Amino acid sequence: MTQFNPLANHPDPGSVRTGRDARLLFRDPASTPFLQTTGMAPGFMQASPIILPGELALDFATFCQRNPKPCPLVATSNRGSPTLPTLGDDLDLRSDLGGYRIWRHGELVEEVTGIGELWRDDFVGFAVGCSYSFEDALVRDGIEVRHISQGVCVPMYMTNVPLEPSGPFAGRMCVTMRPMTPRDAIRAIEITSRFPLTHGTPVHIGDPGQIGIDDLETPLVGDPVEVREGEICVFWGCSITPQYAMLQAKPEIAITHKPGCLLMTDVPSRGDAIDLPSLAA
Repeated sequence: MTQFNPLANHPDPGSVRTGRDARLLFRDPASTPFLQTTGMAPGFMQASPIILPGELALDFATFCQRNPKPCPLVATSNRGSPTLPTLGDDLDLRSDLGGYRIWRHGELVEEVTGIGELWRDDFVGFAVGCSYSFEDALVRDGIEVRHISQGVCVPMYMTNVPLEPSGPFAGRMCVTMRPMTPRDAIRAIEITSRFPLTHGTPVHIGDPGQIGIDDLETPLVGDPVEVREGEICVFWGCSITPQYAMLQAKPEIAITHKPGCLLMTDVPSRGDAIDLPSLAA
């Protein structure tokens, strides 16, 4: 199986072994923009950041708590602080991603590589666990992860599964899909059960139509992947779910990651290695 190297254009791919290595890379103005983090720093948790005005912080934290499969909350910043010390000593939400999305009133307006000039004293940053965190465990167990072997971004889909609302946040669950043989799917359930803070076990296995997905070739985000004869589709909750919940919330401004460009942390990717934070807004 050919493994996708997300740092193929970087002069020293082997240097990115930890979450901090990745963050230092993204801070470098000469680094490749919008660098995908799939397969990067194996063994370290990846997370999706969501940055909101403080007046929405409690509603959003409650939204995550009510929808833990697609929105497993792993860290919350202090109001006005760009740091998440439980995820990394020197982590800086303003610079430490390969790509950011800027939303205004629920509309995507820009994709950038840094948000220093946009940072506000009332911002609260959240980090939601990402399924990229358990992919290394799947690969080490001999399970092919198709988007890695094909060198593309994981396919993400909108389902018909409603979310529990909180304040202005509502919508439907988004999922990632990885095709597997039935045998590998069973093993993947066992493996991902050890990662509750990065989506844990699948939310659906089998017919995509049962959760409202009509066409696997047209994902909401990411790239379609090959589904081979004898394979079944395995779906996990996806941390882009909060981005699409904002389409209904319509905050004056919100900042998220560009899909595939996750926040790399210093926390081991085993979900039980970190304590759930409390909201500090």
